[in-house]
Amino acid sequence: MKHDQKAFAAAYGQRDIVADRVTRFVPMVQKAAWHIYGGGCDGLDVDDLMQAGFIALTECAQNHDGPGEDGFAAYAKIRVRGAMFDLVRKTMPESRQRVQRRRRVEDARARLEQQLGRPATPPELAEALGILLAELPAFDTEAVQLSSIDAVEHDSDAAFRSDAPDAFDLLAALQDNERLGDAVAQLPGRLQLVLQLYFVEELNLTEIAAVLEVSVPRVHQLKMDALAKLKAMMAAD
Repeated sequence: MKHDQKAFAAAYGQRDIVADRVTRFVPMVQKAAWHIYGGGCDGLDVDDLMQAGFIALTECAQNHDGPGEDGFAAYAKIRVRGAMFDLVRKTMPESRQRVQRRRRVEDARARLEQQLGRPATPPELAEALGILLAELPAFDTEAVQLSSIDAVEHDSDAAFRSDAPDAFDLLAALQDNERLGDAVAQLPGRLQLVLQLYFVEELNLTEIAAVLEVSVPRVHQLKMDALAKLKAMMAAD
């Protein structure tokens, strides 16, 4: 009987911890939902995004068993945003094709600007893309609509382009893994800090560079290194 009482008390204690975690991070879910919704989500309501976020947050609170609250904030933020992005992708089946078009426009624009020493004109940009001038407005519209959905402020700048997966892809891949919290806690402190500042505090790369007193490209490198390490740890199992 005494054992049952202890188990009952422990279960209720765990439930209180979960409820407290969910309550404290409700504003984070709401903020993330409005941020993503503001990027243009045809067919989605902000309430849909919030619901996906709250489900992910509750699962995080239930599954996180790390020491204290270490890593929980970053863990929850990545899972919540990942769940929302996953919903956006399911609702917009052609979004990846549109993202690829956006990147084509950005790559061509950056390449021409570097070659010409000035911004490219619409005819020059259309020629570089191999499309008709009349088709360019549609490409540019997609670029504007999807820029915030990518969720990697300043990462699309020419200085940061690489063949590595972007944070959009990595978030979607990581958000289903219940071990993410433990993996975050295993990262070196500097990489944990970068994830905390980027995903939880929502600082951009320039602001993080000021905090760490390093260059902006170095911050980008640290962030991608952290995300790549997380993905590798998840895949190891």
